[in-house]
Amino acid sequence: MQLEQTIKQLPSSAGIYQYFDKDGHLLYIGKAKNLANRVKSYWKFTPELGANSKLSSRITKMIEQTVSMNYIVVNSEHDALILENSLIKQLNPKYNILLRDDKTYPYIYIDTAQAYPRFEITRKIIQSKDIIYFGPYSIGARDILNSIYDICKLVQKKGCLKSKKLCLYHQIDKCLGPCELPITKEIYQIEIDLATKLIKNKNFLIQQLKEKMHFYAQELRFEEAGELRDRIDRIDRSQIKSEIDFATNENYDIFVVQNSSSRAVVVRIFMRHGKIISSTHNYVTSNEGFNINELYSRALIDFYKDEKPPIIAPILVADEFEDKNLIEEHLSTVFGKKANITVPKRGKKKDLVDLAILNAREILKKDENISNIKVLEEIQELCQLEKTPHRIEVFDNSHMSGVATVGAMAVYENNKFDKKSYRTYHLEAKDEYAQMRETLSRRVASFTKSSPPDLWVLDGGSTLLKLALEILASNGVYLDTIAISKEKIDAKAHRAKGKANDIIYTKDEAFKLKNSDKRLQFIQNLRDEAHRCAINFHKKTKLKLDQESKLLNLHGISPAKVQKLLNHFGTFEELKMVTINDISSLLNTKDAKTIKNIYK
Repeated sequence: MQLEQTIKQLPSSAGIYQYFDKDGHLLYIGKAKNLANRVKSYWKFTPELGANSKLSSRITKMIEQTVSMNYIVVNSEHDALILENSLIKQLNPKYNILLRDDKTYPYIYIDTAQAYPRFEITRKIIQSKDIIYFGPYSIGARDILNSIYDICKLVQKKGCLKSKKLCLYHQIDKCLGPCELPITKEIYQIEIDLATKLIKNKNFLIQQLKEKMHFYAQELRFEEAGELRDRIDRIDRSQIKSEIDFATNENYDIFVVQNSSSRAVVVRIFMRHGKIISSTHNYVTSNEGFNINELYSRALIDFYKDEKPPIIAPILVADEFEDKNLIEEHLSTVFGKKANITVPKRGKKKDLVDLAILNAREILKKDENISNIKVLEEIQELCQLEKTPHRIEVFDNSHMSGVATVGAMAVYENNKFDKKSYRTYHLEAKDEYAQMRETLSRRVASFTKSSPPDLWVLDGGSTLLKLALEILASNGVYLDTIAISKEKIDAKAHRAKGKANDIIYTKDEAFKLKNSDKRLQFIQNLRDEAHRCAINFHKKTKLKLDQESKLLNLHGISPAKVQKLLNHFGTFEELKMVTINDISSLLNTKDAKTIKNIYK
């Protein structure tokens, strides 16, 4: 048997291994310090090749489906860790745990080297010994920054000092006016110290904002009072309430994981200067159970990535896990100093971890009450999906007679549309098939930066579904995909409001459900949102094209010539970049000079 021979011939080097099922779908990616020892631990060889009896039910099920494997040798276990994490994010194997957290969290910072420094927000780390950072913040960073400029008499804008003249901010008592007045650094430092206290202590900040809100209300300035009320609410929601009091200025990053049968949550809490400043969480989905080691490893690697954070804090976790030493070694390389991952057993550190666990359980409890979970599970059963589709990407294209051709991707996750994750594409293709190929190919190319979802939904029929599956297979990705299209009557899509019968296509079957079916209505809602997104982007693109075309028409360039240019160069942006000689190859020299003069 080829699989058995491959296992017995594995080298004793560090590397990653991949298991595949009978259809060639990727089941699992793992890493190993010693490939031979690690992979052989999954198997028994007598009387025939099979799963080791000591494996968990999740891994046993995976081994029973495995018919082939590949491996890649690397220089060290650390290299294997990095490669494993990168491939899992790109390929989303069935039995691996994928944590979708591509966010970078903002920090508030101040550059003390400036004569009159200001507080700013950054997501990029600026290397300087004069910069002090506060954070990271999951939400509320902008509200905190706006608040300190409302309360403290700081230089309000970057350009204020350059003007050398007092401005409106000084007149309304929001700035000391160092641009013109002889304000000493000691006096200005008092405002810096107050701002720093407000940033470090949210309760003190909220107290100051409430006083200001009440003042506005008494002065009948209700709109300003309402804005402050909303800001207070956002800042208040950004913090976890806790009675834990650290008398010292200690910093900690706390990570805990909790799971139900098909859903896990990773909670992160950040303590700075003895106070909890922010928290964040991410869901992890799996139909095949969870592995505590993999959850913690993914959570820590994905959060810290490969960039040294401005504030390096000891890491507290709730559980011991197998790769703790390896993750410490990796983070030590990232931090440039020894990383410390601890499982506290008693005291205030243990209280912090317990607080994080309490919040994780509460998040899971709320998640179980989401009504759409049942619908998602029913769609999984109907369409024979590998996973419950908690994150869904939906695709549609739009154009008008081949003009302003665009594609759009809508994203659904956690019981709502995630509009920050939407993507739109300018397309070169002119027919529907080629447009969908271009849209999906560009999305697959971005899997290295943004991991695949649980499900793709296409606005189209079986032909586009087959296209999508071919694109995924050619890139080594297996991803559940379905399509939905209008029923055709007399070769035309039937779109009568309330009478439209949609057909759902899977790789094996097609379903025509009743219009009252909740599963159909859910998928229709997804399709309609992607359609809305594509139409809106098409309208914006078409309007811009019309404006550019009219500009050329006004200068004597006929619509036919404009279309000829667009057919050759693709877009007006490309047209603006080319030379007179390039344009002269299509039009006469006079027109070419006219166009270049317009786009100077």
